[in-house]
Amino acid sequence: MSATLYDNRPCALGEGPLWHPQRQQLFWFDITGQRMLSRDGETPLEWQFDEMVSAAGWVDHDTLLIASETALVTFDLAEGESRFVAPLEADRPETRSNDGRADPWGGFWIGTMGKSAEPGAGAIYRLFDGTLRRVVRDVSISNALCFDAARSCAYYADTPTRQVMGLPLDDDGWPSGPATVAVDLRAEGLNPDGAVTDAAGNLWIAQWGAGRVACHAPDGSFLRAVACGGRHSSCPAFGGPDFDRLFITTAREGLSAEDIAAAPENGCVFAAEGVARGLPEPRVIL
Repeated sequence: MSATLYDNRPCALGEGPLWHPQRQQLFWFDITGQRMLSRDGETPLEWQFDEMVSAAGWVDHDTLLIASETALVTFDLAEGESRFVAPLEADRPETRSNDGRADPWGGFWIGTMGKSAEPGAGAIYRLFDGTLRRVVRDVSISNALCFDAARSCAYYADTPTRQVMGLPLDDDGWPSGPATVAVDLRAEGLNPDGAVTDAAGNLWIAQWGAGRVACHAPDGSFLRAVACGGRHSSCPAFGGPDFDRLFITTAREGLSAEDIAAAPENGCVFAAEGVARGLPEPRVIL
């Protein structure tokens, strides 16, 4: 099963795809390019920022919550204006935001990492009810943030460990116990990047360097994979009117000029139809 090209604008570090359920529109980021991209039908859209941006949740029809390298901000799509919400390691210029996603309670989880992927330099935070609180510390490359449909678990990965962890949650969406291994990719030597769950509770994990998104059952067993034309597949998202379209961002980071010349679609966004049915991303409540 393979995905086809959705958008041909290459990103140095494509990440953070978000299907806005009210607008029926995909947004994604080029982190090191400091920009957010989208499409209005066949018309390409792009917003440039003055620092790195990596992930978003939707607040209302015209407002996104965006994670930058120093803050969480709301962004007005109509006016193109940002408004500060909370600092995000603003006193640590060596770090930036990375993977993030809204949770079923209306909160927003966001991971950080060292700009050079320094070991243990990052963390994972949750914004909820006006408070930004650290929930996981000493993370090298934060990824795979997503949630099971039963609201019992948050998934995350520290990519170099090659494991996706399951973190139990209480009734308010806060961690209620130690994390355990949900998916172990060490034997295969695969690197978990962004992830999303589908309506059946399966976990779809982009695998950096493998050019695919792999589907794992809730018990961690491998089910199937969707290949894409970018070697560094970075994050999946379900979208479309019926949430049965799988979007995949990719990156050019770490590829040689020869690699890119041979496969110029590296860094682009891909989409696969009918692979599974996803769920709409929850609204961020501020």
